[in-house]
Amino acid sequence: MTVVVKIGGARAVNPEGALADIAELDEDCVVVHGGSTAVDDTLDAMGKAPEYVETPSGVVGRFTDEETMDVFKMALPGLVNTDLVTGLQNAGVNAVGLSGVDGGLLTGKRKSAVRVVEDGKKKIRRGDHSGTIQEVNADLLETLLAGGYTPVASPPILADGTAVNTDADRAAAAVAGALGATLVVLTDVEGVYADPADPSTRIESVATSAEYDALTDAAEGFMTRKVMAATEALESGAREVVVASANADRPILTALDAGGTHIHPEALA
Repeated sequence: MTVVVKIGGARAVNPEGALADIAELDEDCVVVHGGSTAVDDTLDAMGKAPEYVETPSGVVGRFTDEETMDVFKMALPGLVNTDLVTGLQNAGVNAVGLSGVDGGLLTGKRKSAVRVVEDGKKKIRRGDHSGTIQEVNADLLETLLAGGYTPVASPPILADGTAVNTDADRAAAAVAGALGATLVVLTDVEGVYADPADPSTRIESVATSAEYDALTDAAEGFMTRKVMAATEALESGAREVVVASANADRPILTALDAGGTHIHPEALA
């Protein structure tokens, strides 16, 4: 079995426990990461405020203009990826850093314009440097895994010949689907909560269509994107998706056991 671990890029996510767990996994592992904090910090140092927009469906995401895209190329495959690879090497894991552009790992279609909601009105914003993944070079990942390496990958992706941003949760979902893997999405909460304000209402397992409907109804804010990514992963061939806390003791091992929220393919049937 292959495990794809998505490590979030938010400030509240500490990757150290996950890196230690990867060193103890018996299964092959691919790491996919984001880097929102590193990007925002770099933009702030440049005197530029990050810009987030809301889509008509209520999903909030980053608007990536040309200058922000340049920051992405510095921060994700540069700073964040190098730090994670260094941490894994120090833990005894022979990790290899990749961006989605390397070897055509993640390719797709660019969205130069996006639909947004501003002041209650639907508008079209142009000049966005983001894209949707359509293909994953699974052969590249499988070759690295067969050679004993642990790939550590992040956006950007290659879309219409240009490096563009994409959501890291959805990138992890695409990788997990292409490899038929279990996807562990590590974030700063313990799973999906039936009441988003009450951690005691964690949804433990989602295996029926009714449970899946309850899951999507409960997800809000940043969790909406993670549930969307879980759906895409399962629809494209992933074995299972677990949304769990990166800050728990033994976060990956706990998630693969009974921690977090486990979403099963039959829930989408």
